[in-house]
Amino acid sequence: MKRNYFFIFFLVINFTGLAIGSWLMDGGSTGDWYNNLSKAPWTPTGWVFGAAWTTIMLTFSWYLAELFFNRASKFLWILYGFQVLLNVSWNWIFFSQHLTNIALVIIILLTLVIFYYFITFRNDRLKIAKYLLLPYMIWLCIATSLNTYIVINN
Repeated sequence: MKRNYFFIFFLVINFTGLAIGSWLMDGGSTGDWYNNLSKAPWTPTGWVFGAAWTTIMLTFSWYLAELFFNRASKFLWILYGFQVLLNVSWNWIFFSQHLTNIALVIIILLTLVIFYYFITFRNDRLKIAKYLLLPYMIWLCIATSLNTYIVINN
């Protein structure tokens, strides 16, 4: 039962973070600034972002429910808070402030945090649950490459 509460808790926090991030995007992918950038040829169409982030937040919330059910600690709460801060702030730094270099540092840090979860917490029940992080890890690698392309080509 406690695992279910964790799952609902993380769903609410993660999707709220997505909503706040979207709100901070200042037009995001539909804005003039972004549309005038030289973007990577592998940049997905708009709907892919929504589908990807929905999948990511569902699987990440499930992973977090397993992680916190098995190993809740002050360190994990701080790490999770840092991850949420990085995830939400990237939107504002990149889309609203147009600071693509700083956004790249943020997304690299976010990627390292998610890979840290995958590498560090992998025994017991988490041995299988860690694979719920794969959509997030794959997407962050793609997003990092997109951000890198924009930094280099603009």
